[in-house]
Amino acid sequence: MASKAVSDAPDRASGQPGPHGDRARDTPGSGAQPGKYVSAGVVGAAKILVVGPLGVGKTTFIGTVSEIEPLSTEAMMTQAGARVDTVLTPGKTTTTVALDFGRITIDGALVLYLFGTPGQQRFLPAWRDLAKGSLGALALVDTRDLAASFDALGNLEDLGLPFAVAVNVFPGSPRYSESELRSALDLLPQTPLVACDARNLRSSVQVLIALLGHLIDTAPPDPPPLTDTRPAPAVPEPRPAPAAADARPAPPAPAHAPVNSTAGESS
Repeated sequence: MASKAVSDAPDRASGQPGPHGDRARDTPGSGAQPGKYVSAGVVGAAKILVVGPLGVGKTTFIGTVSEIEPLSTEAMMTQAGARVDTVLTPGKTTTTVALDFGRITIDGALVLYLFGTPGQQRFLPAWRDLAKGSLGALALVDTRDLAASFDALGNLEDLGLPFAVAVNVFPGSPRYSESELRSALDLLPQTPLVACDARNLRSSVQVLIALLGHLIDTAPPDPPPLTDTRPAPAVPEPRPAPAAADARPAPPAPAHAPVNSTAGESS
């Protein structure tokens, strides 16, 4: 399942080195300078789920595009799971039991953290935990068994995650028109539907770019600035100004005639 990373992956269609030449992965202990793991020019990051049924190519896809050594949790498939795990790829002996993880930087400014989910529906509880904080998802499908993708697509709809669908083209797989695939998968008209080869770097990166375009188109508008909706307090009526004090001196009190105690007596 291991594949080359973005740093040194060849274009599997042309056999030519990837866009970064022969540069080794930026792994700890490889002599990379501090800060090399994520470029100083990165201005944003997003978590992306990579989902799909068992054997559809999720681990291969993440390994192809990852610019770091991808993390995978592959375990040997046992006879106990043979009754419930349908494998269409000859020679497949392992399956993801927890997650796959990789990272890719787009245009030197946006980092995508890719989380691959287990393909079996019995891992749905882990699936939902991995979905927390995701901006969107990429659903891989295989035309050899389109019905196997129904659970993954239904889970994305239940979670309310925007997603794009990529048809991973296997050798000898049936070819269908876009309208036939949209009808079979019950996709909305605005859901991106693209074909890819999960082993091919350029093809896989184009799928991620299509997903990013869809996420930008469906992003909710910026919320309006918060405003205070409380009613304005009542403005009190202005009090009348007190009358101005008369600064003139008070008039002198009138003089009273002395009271004659003998008034009214006869002389």
